[in-house]
Amino acid sequence: MSAASLRRAVRESVGGLPREFWWLWTSTLVNRLGAFVATFMALYLTLERGYSASFAGLVAALHGLGGVISSLVAGVMTDRLGRRPTMLAAQASTAVSVALLGFMQHPAAIAAVALLVGMASNASRPAVQAMMADIVRPEDRVRAFALNYWAINLGFAVSAAVAGFVAEYSYLAGFLGEAVLTLVCAVLVFVKLPESRPERTGRAAAAEPETRLGTVLRDGRFMGVVGLSFLISLVFTQGSVGLPVAMGSAGFTPGDYGLVIAVNGFLIVALQIPVTRFIEHRDPQRLLVLSALLAGYGFGLTAFAGSIGVYALTVCVWTLAEIINSPTQMSLVVRLSPVHGRGRYQGVYTLSWAVASLVAPLMAGYVIDRFGAGWLWGATAVLGTVAAAGYWALMRGLPAGDAHAVAKGTSTAAADREDLAAGTESRTGV
Repeated sequence: MSAASLRRAVRESVGGLPREFWWLWTSTLVNRLGAFVATFMALYLTLERGYSASFAGLVAALHGLGGVISSLVAGVMTDRLGRRPTMLAAQASTAVSVALLGFMQHPAAIAAVALLVGMASNASRPAVQAMMADIVRPEDRVRAFALNYWAINLGFAVSAAVAGFVAEYSYLAGFLGEAVLTLVCAVLVFVKLPESRPERTGRAAAAEPETRLGTVLRDGRFMGVVGLSFLISLVFTQGSVGLPVAMGSAGFTPGDYGLVIAVNGFLIVALQIPVTRFIEHRDPQRLLVLSALLAGYGFGLTAFAGSIGVYALTVCVWTLAEIINSPTQMSLVVRLSPVHGRGRYQGVYTLSWAVASLVAPLMAGYVIDRFGAGWLWGATAVLGTVAAAGYWALMRGLPAGDAHAVAKGTSTAAADREDLAAGTESRTGV
């Protein structure tokens, strides 16, 4: 590839996005660079503090439960208070609770603060996703969500490596380091990001009824997307819960698992942007069906893995599914969400991943213990097939939605005004 072609590819990948998006992207990257607690909590509790694996699992479950609770609460706050105040409150609370967790000694105190950390750390997600939908043009949303997902994985990859060395020196330093970086993220939001919540005025207020949680739950098509997201999340989460257990049972070491799962992060960092350039204007129905099949059967192939190389190959398959699914599904969620209800819709969507993070470990442990790892991988293939059929059925007859904005090249605000005047905002199936 020539230098001119490379520059053109870079411009097409990152050009044309508003300045506010890049500050939001930067805050995401900074936040993920400090992801210490989620990565090293189990090791901290078992190796540093001497607690049992069962207690570490309980703490992880409470952390996930906090995310389930905050998904709905933060979604409502995002619509009522605004995107910026919700992000600031979530990040400040995360910094305080993470720092506090590092000083907790009693098991009950550790468990209680872990619940608070889970609530606080998950609370900013609906606001971030709603703000991204507010400030990015409809035709650029798949690319924007992909770039944000790339930042999440890049930050996590760097933080996992650096935090490992920090943990060898001091776990407390890791907790405090995450608290400091989260505060830096809050400062960026406070200084650089204006509020983006659309105001309910004039014809917009008359055309679009007020969105409540009940409105979201009665939106049949959208709740179908949430249900399918839950199934896909159950599959993807097995990379961090089922895969290490299965590899350990097969005689592989933690280092072997580390090498295999590193393929996932490397491929996302290397391929997310070029793959997104290829898929961003293609049929989302086909992309979601394809990603569900790749995820299900990518994990299903794990049943036949007997070496590190084959395990790594299966990771390549389901990582491609992850690269395709994440930005495409996020764009679909925005497309089905009314302008003034984006926070609640994003909150309920985030809930699907939070609940999956609770169910997936239980599912993996039960199936492996009772039937063996082969049955778990067979189950993922079934879940992927069901999800693919669900996406195919759900998106049949889905109107063009934001397609008119894409064709005209209009801004998000202009497209939203047109949708509100028509009283639709792509909410078919409500």
